[in-house]
Amino acid sequence: QVQLVESGGGLVQAGGSLTLSCRASGSIFRIDDMGWYRQAPGKQRELVARITRGGSTNYADSVKGRFTISRDNAKNMVYLQMNSLKPEDTAVYYCNAIQNYREYWGQGTQVTVSS
Repeated sequence: QVQLVESGGGLVQAGGSLTLSCRASGSIFRIDDMGWYRQAPGKQRELVARITRGGSTNYADSVKGRFTISRDNAKNMVYLQMNSLKPEDTAVYYCNAIQNYREYWGQGTQVTVSS
């Protein structure tokens, strides 16, 4: 089992920045892809960004050029640097990890961007 705990959410004005962090613990041998998803009220959960163990990344079109995902395999951490935040980025952000084809989720952290 892998446990994921997010931190770093909060309230920020439009145009501001936040950095989300996610720590993996438990049976963490060779976690493969890690990523961030978000879910706004009344909407489906959507991919924000993913990163492979080797560091390859992909992003949702809506965040390209504004968000950066990174990971530290030695510390079992994944980060999401969010710049130029917009009100439409308001959502609960969830950390995700894949290990041996099993998917794990964190409890989520709220990000609210005021206009």
